[in-house]
Amino acid sequence: MFAGSYCGSPPGLHEIAMRWNFDPALIAVLACGLALALRARNRLAAAGVALLAVAFVSPLCAASVTLFSARSVHHLFLIAASLAFAMAVRDSSTSSRIARTLSGLHLPIGPATIVMTVVLWGWHVPALYDAALSNMLVYWVMQLSILATSFAFWHAVCRAGAVGAVGGLLGGMVQMGFLGALLTFAARPFYLVHIVAAPSWGISALADQQLSGLIMWVGGMAPFAIGAAVIARKAWLRQDDTMRAAGIVRNPA
Repeated sequence: MFAGSYCGSPPGLHEIAMRWNFDPALIAVLACGLALALRARNRLAAAGVALLAVAFVSPLCAASVTLFSARSVHHLFLIAASLAFAMAVRDSSTSSRIARTLSGLHLPIGPATIVMTVVLWGWHVPALYDAALSNMLVYWVMQLSILATSFAFWHAVCRAGAVGAVGGLLGGMVQMGFLGALLTFAARPFYLVHIVAAPSWGISALADQQLSGLIMWVGGMAPFAIGAAVIARKAWLRQDDTMRAAGIVRNPA
């Protein structure tokens, strides 16, 4: 029943532009999510839904069956979407039932970082990864677990103090960098589906895997940099509020 790749067979380079995914169930879920975000006037939640649409509806979904580097981009979209959702929950009204529920279901920053790391690294074990691309049920367990644990991490970062948040962000950056380095400097390709499919795009499976590692190593830092910028801005605003409450005016010079 669940046999086969959710995003279809590996596409050739000549057909990738036509490989959009209009799965009715997926479109219905994304449409409901967008409707809820627009009803709540939450632009961050809407941005998260849009990122998921790029990941699962656009040709990126099909490209990730052929190229492991496209799969890395796909995973970065999931991590970025989870960041948008975590920020959306943080900015939601305290009267929001969803916001209250999610705020009550959270992990401290340390365990959240560990769980996210274990899940992300676990799905890069070749046997588990190949299973996810050959069975749709396993595929969705992969996608949802990465999205959920990334959300738990970002939610913990948003709730933590400055020191804890910076520690969590550094931990996230380090684990992403190590995983990227492992893929970049590996002497052989790890994943069967890409060993077979990647050469059809004129790239060897090993070069594709090395490119994937660089994407995770360099591009994977972007969500953590965004998170750090948000934390720095919050700290700056809190300092301004404290100074104003004390009657101190910041010197613009």
